[in-house]
Amino acid sequence: MADYPPSFSELIAALRQLPSVGARSAERLALFLVGAGPEVGGRLAAALTQAGRNIVACRECGFYAEREAEEGHGGEEGVLCPICRDGSRDGSLWCLVEQADDVVKFEKAAGGGFRGLYHVLGGKLSPLEGIGPDELRIAPMLARLATRPPKEVILALGTDVEGETTALYLAPLLKARGVAVSRLATGLPAGGGLEFADSVTLGYALAGRREI
Repeated sequence: MADYPPSFSELIAALRQLPSVGARSAERLALFLVGAGPEVGGRLAAALTQAGRNIVACRECGFYAEREAEEGHGGEEGVLCPICRDGSRDGSLWCLVEQADDVVKFEKAAGGGFRGLYHVLGGKLSPLEGIGPDELRIAPMLARLATRPPKEVILALGTDVEGETTALYLAPLLKARGVAVSRLATGLPAGGGLEFADSVTLGYALAGRREI
């Protein structure tokens, strides 16, 4: 039985590693890329290579940073994201989020977005999945607090069980260091994360946050 050439099959296998891409979707993408010619495929390959080489985690907050944006810092440990480099940001107010893409959502939120600083946890506590405090960016958060403590931290976590568990764990740690702690207000769907929240909903949630 005839099958795709080895290089084509390898492309399909690579595409299947992407989230939510099954065998058939990977095959369709591969057919498009091969049919589009070397210019499209080459541009995609170059963009992937450049992103893999240059995009690193911000040393302060964990958001995405561009390594070449700060050529004076040797290595990725010295790179700051544009938000942490922005001197006009309100350093007295932090917003703790689960993932880096949540930062972009709050930056685009209704009402002008969020003007404080962020800290990306890299997930949420989930004992069933083996995710404890050591697997999250909690230690770097406490280190930041020790040197540049904010007045308030907004726990912008989802309202599912894992998000609530994470908030309940973090709140005492922050309060013990003299930091006011608040949660996002109603407007977010109960039992869900932030991935389905639009900018208007996030804007209302930010404006109506409550102390816990």
